Amino acid sequence: MSTFKEMGLKPELLTAIEELGYENPTPIQKLALPKVLESKKDLIAFAQTGTGKTAAFSLPILNQIDPSKEGIKCIILSPTRELGIQITEDIKNYSKHIRGLKVVPVYGGAPIDQQLRQLKNGCDIVVGTPGRTLDLINRKRLHLDSVEWLVLDEADEMLSMGFAEDLDAILDTTPSDKQTLLFSATMPPDMVKLSRKYMTDPVEISAGSKQEANANVHHVYYKIHSRDRYAALKRAVDVNPDIYGIVFCRTRAETKDVAEQLSEDGYNTDAIHGDLSQAQRDTVMGRFRNRQLQLLIATDVAARGLDVQDITHVINYKLPDEDAVYVHRSGRTGRASKEGQSISLLTSNEISKLKYLERKIGRKFEQIEIPGGKEICEKQLLNLISNIIDTEIQSDHIDNFLPQIQEMFDDMTKEELIRKVVSVEFNRFAEYYRNAPDLNANAERGGRDRGRDRDRGRDRGRDRGGNDRGDRRRGRGTDENMTRYFINQGKKDGFDPKTLMGMINANLKGKSPEIGQIEIMKMFSFFEMESGHTEELQRAMKSVEHNGRPVSVEESKPKPSGAGRSERRKRRPSSDGGGGHRGGGGRSHGGGRRRRR
Repeated sequence: MSTFKEMGLKPELLTAIEELGYENPTPIQKLALPKVLESKKDLIAFAQTGTGKTAAFSLPILNQIDPSKEGIKCIILSPTRELGIQITEDIKNYSKHIRGLKVVPVYGGAPIDQQLRQLKNGCDIVVGTPGRTLDLINRKRLHLDSVEWLVLDEADEMLSMGFAEDLDAILDTTPSDKQTLLFSATMPPDMVKLSRKYMTDPVEISAGSKQEANANVHHVYYKIHSRDRYAALKRAVDVNPDIYGIVFCRTRAETKDVAEQLSEDGYNTDAIHGDLSQAQRDTVMGRFRNRQLQLLIATDVAARGLDVQDITHVINYKLPDEDAVYVHRSGRTGRASKEGQSISLLTSNEISKLKYLERKIGRKFEQIEIPGGKEICEKQLLNLISNIIDTEIQSDHIDNFLPQIQEMFDDMTKEELIRKVVSVEFNRFAEYYRNAPDLNANAERGGRDRGRDRDRGRDRGRDRGGNDRGDRRRGRGTDENMTRYFINQGKKDGFDPKTLMGMINANLKGKSPEIGQIEIMKMFSFFEMESGHTEELQRAMKSVEHNGRPVSVEESKPKPSGAGRSERRKRRPSSDGGGGHRGGGGRSHGGGRRRRR
């Protein structure tokens, strides 16, 4: 069956989807619709984001639902408010010719009163996030005892966001004879447990393998030095003048920092992360959807469930730890048969992950050269000319001034006029990339290259590792919100920042204080951590050993004000011309805050 009509959808639905411009079913729709239309068996469907999953589960349900019956017939659970709203809008569009059918979205971060009124007035389908859905059930305002269909959309994301207990509690209130439809891109162990507990002999279908990335996405990477990560990001953006993309960072602190730097450098960008209120999140997402923002800088958690069309690029500022997360990231682009590109910025150490990731997602990564200044300027210049050609002329605005303008241009040749018009927009950009260095990790370049300093942002004060801007640049001591600690482990013990972060993660469970500057010395080390955790940190570390030595952590005096600046004057620049330094028995690893991983 290759058409919606052949699948047996009723006229009301066929009219609606024709009005929406749907012509032929997508692969997941071809597989899912007959299964749900012709059988009451539970279904597990694997498909990437943007492949038409909403229509795949909602069309067959809408084909069978009876609005004249009392009670809620279908509950659809999604990981985020944004995805829930999108699903609701899609269902309303599909069902607009079905008389009397009502769909209500319920989600957190919005006043509950309106949602309560809508539920009281009756509805056929509820689309909800797990938290708000469970809240309404506990208030005895949402009753799912008449549900015939339960849909878990992007189930793997709901589980990875920590909704396992909520899902358990919600599913326990639904009838045992309902049909459960589980849609997911991957099959993590928690989802296997969930399916075994709540599904009966489910049928599995897949539009691609469980971990397979979208076939329309071209996976590429730049080989970089860590110190050039931000500069390489800017070049990835600049060489694609019409980019409309998402930059994924690993931590909230990194997300904020990258977004702030890009904004300072003149890019239309903003960040979305866990520290934003729902109102702030809505504002940022509204601007991004309306294309007032060219780039969205996001953490994986904050981007869960986002449904934004026509994303051209996904940029991995750093690779995620889990291959399933990479699948979700890259699945934001290359939707609806359009081509997309996923760009990863990788150091030599990070490239080792690629072979494993390639096997998991079923796609090859291509190494491409980081674009140089000449290539970027050419792309930008031609894009500028194209925009000039495509600009609509508002005659009534300029006709009155045209004689005066022509008189001013009388002494110029056509070539000179073109040069001047283009230069108005292009001079600053061309100057920025004049003598720009080769940033590819296998390229040789001098240690005092002024071009690189300009490319990295001379006044940015970033450290050698590409970490957050630190207080050392400003000549300040320890941040007033950070406490400095001494730990009796140093380079002789094989101790490094990664070991410290792992030690804190393993022993300070359930907490996520920010970690600031880390200084590894020969016999001992210093590190900064968000204030207010001293007692629990010392208590947690009492029984810890490293390389056979008991670990001891003590609160230390703050770093003297101005110490960083005076030390920097004494240090000689490293051979690569970066902001790194030697001396004092160790290296400072990052002057700014970072979130524990």
